[in-house]
Amino acid sequence: MGKIIFLNGCSSSGKTTLALKLQQLLDEPYQHIALDQFRDGLPSRTRGLNAPEHSSGSTGLNVVPDTDNGNWVTHIRFGPHGENILKAMRRTVALFSELGNNVIVDDLLFKREYLDDYVDVLDPAKVWFIGVKCKLDVVEAREATRIGRFPGTAAAHFDQIHGHGEVYDLELDTSEASPRELALQVIERLKQPPEAFALMAAKRQK
Repeated sequence: MGKIIFLNGCSSSGKTTLALKLQQLLDEPYQHIALDQFRDGLPSRTRGLNAPEHSSGSTGLNVVPDTDNGNWVTHIRFGPHGENILKAMRRTVALFSELGNNVIVDDLLFKREYLDDYVDVLDPAKVWFIGVKCKLDVVEAREATRIGRFPGTAAAHFDQIHGHGEVYDLELDTSEASPRELALQVIERLKQPPEAFALMAAKRQK
C-alpha cells in the first residue's frame, strides 16, 4: 500500500506549489494527482461558462459568475458527468495506493459527501490529511495574477472547503511561509502515523 498525502484547500491557496515541492524533497517518488488534471481532461463541450441548466456545458463543470454584496464571485458547479469524473478520481487515488504507489492528492472538497467518499475508499492508515489554508486577501492577490482564473473563484468557496467538520493531521498557513518550509512541516508529520481519516471513519460507523 502506498502512502497518501492529501492536500485540501481553496483555489490559489498553494496546494500545487506545495505538492511539487514535496515531490522534490521526499526521498520516495510520489505521484501528483490533482483535480485540475481531471477538469482539464473534460471534453470542451461539457465545460460551460454560465451554461443553462440541462445544456451540455452544465453536464461537466460549469463556471457561474455571480455577485455577493456587490462583489464578484465565481461558483464552480459540477453536473452529472462532472460528478462521475470526481468519483472516478477518488477511486483512481485508491487504486494507485493499492498498487503500492505513493500519492499526493491536490483537491478541493466542495461537499461533505466528497470527503465521506474519500474516507470510504481510502485506507485510513495510509492517508495524511493536510489542511492548506491561506488568508483571503493573499489568495485573491494570487488569483489576480493567474491566467485563466475568473475573479472571485476562491472567495466563492473560501469557507466551504474547510466547512465539513473535518479534522486534519496537519494544518498549514501558506500566506507567508515558503513552500520549502511548509513541505518540511509535512515531511516531519509523516514520521508519525496519521489519525484524521481513522477518526472520521470511526465517526461514520456510529
